[in-house]
Amino acid sequence: MDSKSTSKMQVGMIGLGRMGGSMVRRLVQKGHSCVVYDNDPASLKRLSIGNVVSCTTLNDFVSKLTVPRVVWMMIPAELVQATIDTLSTLLSPEDILIDGGNSHYQDDVLRAKKLQTHKLHYVDVGTSGGIAGLQKGYCLMIGGEKSVVDFLQPVFASLAPLSDEYSSTRTAKNGYLHCGNHGAGHFVKMVHNGIEYGIMGSYAEGFNILRSANVGKKQIHADAETAPIRDAEFYQYEFNLADIAEVWRHGSIISSWLLDLTTNALTKDPDLGQYSGFVSDSGEGRWALKAAIDEAIPVPIISAALYNRFNSRGNAQFSQQMLSAMRLKLGGHEEAQPVFPVLHKIK
Repeated sequence: MDSKSTSKMQVGMIGLGRMGGSMVRRLVQKGHSCVVYDNDPASLKRLSIGNVVSCTTLNDFVSKLTVPRVVWMMIPAELVQATIDTLSTLLSPEDILIDGGNSHYQDDVLRAKKLQTHKLHYVDVGTSGGIAGLQKGYCLMIGGEKSVVDFLQPVFASLAPLSDEYSSTRTAKNGYLHCGNHGAGHFVKMVHNGIEYGIMGSYAEGFNILRSANVGKKQIHADAETAPIRDAEFYQYEFNLADIAEVWRHGSIISSWLLDLTTNALTKDPDLGQYSGFVSDSGEGRWALKAAIDEAIPVPIISAALYNRFNSRGNAQFSQQMLSAMRLKLGGHEEAQPVFPVLHKIK
């Protein structure tokens, strides 16, 4: 595939949610033009800006794109296959289909093979940057044929962050990287998200230790079912978590963008009272754990972080009830009242 004769390209974007819409805005800001499709009229209306053509059907969407067409999907993983099936009947040979969402890398390998029978090119892009990507840019982990990835360089360069260490030869310094053949981009993103689970979990546990450092001041009812705290005099601290998060942001080895976001949350709501503690997972952590098992690689931190998310949703409640039942039957141990309220009661 020949390189574009110009650095400005036309990109078709399917899916205008939190990231897709912002990516369109960033591309337009960088001088590209976009054709967009979403089944939500409100999402289309929000992108009524210059150099953006909105479409209400996929047929119209495809007809508005110049060949070779570049179609970028930013949609939930469960919708990708059906969308590809429809597009494969509308697109022309040499058109390019990009999945920038969180699909499983094994699906990428199979989809690329199938699309080759239609002479369509497929690229998988692990996209990181979240809602701040419009201003900061997106980290892009790319899988696919090298010639196709090279052809798309102007798009990737515009979406990626502006770097003080710009390199014309090492795109990783610019925030995007061709990681390998089909599936490689989403494989790297899968591991990226597994690491993210572990880091987030470590921050959460550390701040919980700080928050509970005043336990020596609390009157805890003494009974046979409750292990007493020893050396209560050493747990008399009242820490300001927002201030600690703030000081860690400056010169600390654990400073990070995640810590910046954590500091912001604690400053606005020190007790995090607006959050229930119900923590979802979108799949990448599970897939990373499965890959580690297949590779026989121990990943105790990632697996513990994933299981903790399951636990946050009340999924361990029955096993905990079973433990209480066994303790009662084997030793007559009555359940004590919980110190903290149970947030998620399974009906």
